[in-house]
Amino acid sequence: MNTATMLRLRINGRNYDLAAHPAERLVEVLRHQAGITSVKEGCGTGQCGTCTVLLDGRPVVSCLIFAGEAVGREITTVEGMSRNGEMHPLQKAFLAHGAVQCGFCTPGMLLAAKALLDENARPSEEEIRRALVGNLCRCTGYRKIIDAIQSVAGVPRARRAAARRGARR
Repeated sequence: MNTATMLRLRINGRNYDLAAHPAERLVEVLRHQAGITSVKEGCGTGQCGTCTVLLDGRPVVSCLIFAGEAVGREITTVEGMSRNGEMHPLQKAFLAHGAVQCGFCTPGMLLAAKALLDENARPSEEEIRRALVGNLCRCTGYRKIIDAIQSVAGVPRARRAAARRGARR
């Protein structure tokens, strides 16, 4: 891809004019041209969710999206979740519930969870699991991640604990 052009991408509410080929993968443009390193590349085939970003509020794997496809659309990365230096409630919940371990999958998990809660403020555990299906975590076993999301959705701690006990039977 030797013919770069200027692409205007709207990332986290800010316009970026970046020299990139329209067929360059979005993950590469975000990391290398825009300097947004929270967007990680795991598998490069769209199966792990590590490179998840929100494109117009919908989770997409940026390793399978061309940068040119994102022109004129809103890209949100985990950096775009906080407001005025204040972490998003999901970010706080992930910390409080120990849902962050190595951190590699965390940005994609947070963005998938944000998209879910933006669409459905009170999802069931099954709906949360479905929303996270494209994001692989090898550290936490998902329980802490689900607990964190449920806490933001307003599911009482006692009900979460009872559901876990029932699932073990």
